[in-house]
Amino acid sequence: MKKMKLMTLGMCLAMIVSCGSATKNGALIGTGGGALLGAIIGKIAGNTAVGAAVGGAVGAGAGALIGKHMDKVKAKAQALENAKVEEITDANGLKAVKVTFDSGILFATNKATLNASSKAELSNFANVLKSDPQLAVDIQGYTDSTGNDAINNPLSQNRAQSVATYLTQCGVPSSQFKNVTGFGSSNPVADNSTAAGRQQNRRVEVYMYASQAMIDAANAGTLQ
Repeated sequence: MKKMKLMTLGMCLAMIVSCGSATKNGALIGTGGGALLGAIIGKIAGNTAVGAAVGGAVGAGAGALIGKHMDKVKAKAQALENAKVEEITDANGLKAVKVTFDSGILFATNKATLNASSKAELSNFANVLKSDPQLAVDIQGYTDSTGNDAINNPLSQNRAQSVATYLTQCGVPSSQFKNVTGFGSSNPVADNSTAAGRQQNRRVEVYMYASQAMIDAANAGTLQ
C-alpha cells in the first residue's frame, strides 16, 4: 500500500511538472486541475482535504502571491511553542499551513476543557489569526483508538469546538472558522498499538488556507 501511494504521488508530481504552471512559492497548478491534484495529494499525505471550491480559476501568478503570503503565515506559526507546523496543499492546489497541537498539551485525559497553560498558548496563536483576517480556518479534533466511537466521536468534536470557542473569545472573528469537526479515531498519524503512537493520534489540527477573499485579492494582484 505504501509503495502504491508513493507511485501515485510520483504520477501526480509528474503531471504538475508537465503542465508547466508550478511555481516555487505558489499554487501547484493555477487551473481547475489544481483542485483535483490538491485533493489527491492531501489524501495521500493522510490529511482530510481543506479548502472550499473557489468561484473561478486561480492563475499561476495569483497562486504565487498566495504561496508567498502563506510563507509569512507559516513563519508566524513557527514561533509558537508546543506546536508542530507543516506546509500542505489545500483542495484548490494552493499552499496552506497546518498546525498540530498535542491534545495532552491542551486537555486533561478524556476531557474537552482547555487547561490554563494551553489558553496562554492559544492566545498567542489567536494573534496569528487576527493579524490575517483573510485566512480561512478549519479545526479538526482526533482521538486514539482506545474506547469506542460513542466516546471518541463526541470527545473529538468537543475538543475541536473548545479550541474554536476560545480563539473566538480571544478576538478571532467567528467568520474565519469554516469547519470545526471531530473525527474520532479516524485518520491516525501513528501506530495506535504503542503509547507513543496513541499520544500522537490524540491531537487537534488547525488548517489555515486561502479564503475566497484572499484568492480574489491575489487574482487582482493586491495580496501582500
